[in-house]
Amino acid sequence: MNLLQAFEDQAISCGRLDSPFMGRLLRVLAQVWQPKTRLGQAMAAYTGDIGPVGHSLPLRIAGGLHALVLTGRDEGLIAAYPPHTVDTHTLSSAVTLALSEHEAFLMEWAKSPPQTNEVRRSAVLIAGALVALSHFQRPIVLSELGASGGLNLMWNHFDLKIGGTSFGPKDPALTLSPDWDGPLPPHASIDIVERTGIDLNPLDPNDPDDLLRLKAYLWADQAHRLASTQAAASVLNVVVERGDAIDWLECKLASPKAGHLHLIQNTVAWQYLPSDAQKRGIQLLEAAGAHATPDTPLAWLSMENDGDTTGGIGAAITLRIWPGNVTLHLGRADFHGRWVQWNDQA
Repeated sequence: MNLLQAFEDQAISCGRLDSPFMGRLLRVLAQVWQPKTRLGQAMAAYTGDIGPVGHSLPLRIAGGLHALVLTGRDEGLIAAYPPHTVDTHTLSSAVTLALSEHEAFLMEWAKSPPQTNEVRRSAVLIAGALVALSHFQRPIVLSELGASGGLNLMWNHFDLKIGGTSFGPKDPALTLSPDWDGPLPPHASIDIVERTGIDLNPLDPNDPDDLLRLKAYLWADQAHRLASTQAAASVLNVVVERGDAIDWLECKLASPKAGHLHLIQNTVAWQYLPSDAQKRGIQLLEAAGAHATPDTPLAWLSMENDGDTTGGIGAAITLRIWPGNVTLHLGRADFHGRWVQWNDQA
């Protein structure tokens, strides 16, 4: 796949994720992209999958442009971005000029993969955790791979509301109400006694530079996502560690805590791990699971892309539980948490 095709594919995905502006922007990028510039050559140096399930270069570039808007660095882009509405020619001109004038900034920005920390994915984490607790009702030791800013480690402070039924605290920091198709998850008492996360490039929402990166990957025509992020950040009380996810996972699995359920979670993060790291991670989890007991149960909850590259059918929700080596395919969810298709086997 070349970068122009990756722009087009990402445009389709963004359109399906209710962001018409991002769809327009990415198609404009496909039209005005200059491969012989320093930025173009830097992007051409990437090998392997450069699309949504790989390096995600289109979103890196789009995120950099949004950062220019959020920081007030480019008046032309500001005038062409939501809440303003402009024609395609005006948007194209603003983007072309920004790519040229801010090339150094965009090259530096694009060195890191997208980090959205989409808190609406916590709807899946709440429901999946309730299923795990229905198997082993224990206080939870919570660990997250690819935790970014740590906002989805705070899901027990959020309310999942399905119809008239709530699964969360009485005074939540945030209420999540996805379009829900399927049975309700079970009710269970939630007690998280420890929470930790790991990321190659952890972000601190209380740091202005890190907050900018989180906000820049929230699409400019979806202001509600920014509001949800800010609400989740208001209860953040965890610091995400910096390091290799699988090395960290090995350490976390080495000393199970008696009387507790160790719940590992990851949402749209596994795909960014190299294939050998994925294999090692699964081996570590299965080996730890083989030694799990009813007093030291282990669960792995994931919401991950399982091959779809367009965003049309969402991410697969999978829960593995030990002892017993039970695998539950809990359904599918929109990558941004707008809808959940939940399975009966939960």
